[in-house]
Amino acid sequence: MTQPLWSQRFYASTRGRIVALLRRTPMTVDQLAQALDLTDNAVRAQLAGLERDGIVQPEGIRKGTSKPSVAYALTPDVEPLLSRAYRPILAALLDTLAERLPDRELAAVLRATGRALGRKVSAPRGDLAARLHAAAAVLNDLGGLAAAERGEDGWAIRSEGCPVSGLVRQHPRVCKAVEAMVGELVGETVREHCDRSGDRPRCRFQLASPS
Repeated sequence: MTQPLWSQRFYASTRGRIVALLRRTPMTVDQLAQALDLTDNAVRAQLAGLERDGIVQPEGIRKGTSKPSVAYALTPDVEPLLSRAYRPILAALLDTLAERLPDRELAAVLRATGRALGRKVSAPRGDLAARLHAAAAVLNDLGGLAAAERGEDGWAIRSEGCPVSGLVRQHPRVCKAVEAMVGELVGETVREHCDRSGDRPRCRFQLASPS
């Protein structure tokens, strides 16, 4: 099994130890060096890599004994990625909904969820092709590997990576939420024809009306 990005192995590394310290409070190079028993230059090298990767950022100036120093903090987008609770909580929620709702009602709830998610994203502008490409970009931002393409059956969005791959085997109806989100973004009716048979689920959202 592939280790998650924020695994115990990661936290045992110097990069991971810096991330763990910065989760508590912003710190300067000197403070990090003292906490990690490293040289200032070694800490700066690690911070440069973390900043380049969008994990840390400068945040304010701290007064020092000799001169002010830059404090570093985690970027706002990183903190949610550090949590491993989202997937098990969502899986448990889907289990509960599946136990309590008939299939039709469950599908309706998932579609409503997908439409609500789509409305939270700025509506793509332009012609149909532009909107489809923009919807594919949204899927990529969520962890997909999607592209819009026009074939014999009309326009479709295909993705070699599924943004909800950890859930679709147990809860295949979750694809209906993504289908509704894509439809909301494109402004057209789409139908999901996802391949959930292999180890790596693949998405396919077909425009209902060939254009």
